Amino acid sequence: MFVRIVKMGFKEEHIATFLSNFDEKKEHIRNSKGCHLLELYRDKNNPTIFFTYSYWETEEDLENYRKSDLFKNVWAKTKVLFNQKPEAWSVDKTIILD
Repeated sequence: MFVRIVKMGFKEEHIATFLSNFDEKKEHIRNSKGCHLLELYRDKNNPTIFFTYSYWETEEDLENYRKSDLFKNVWAKTKVLFNQKPEAWSVDKTIILD
């Protein structure tokens, strides 16, 4: 299992739209094959910056999601709201708490 972290910056006037879209689609994303977790975080110092954390069983599962109509729809509605280029990382968990 690995973690996908995506950092996104939004135009202030588009944050409500982003949050509404995320709320509408989050369960569909969580139910994608191989997705074990999806969470949204907001930066404490800059309220226009958000992070998604998602846990995926395999890289193939993430890639299949990224090729899906669900992702294409979500991304098309999201990317037009940005105020900066998004950044993404795929990382392995090195310590797992019981």
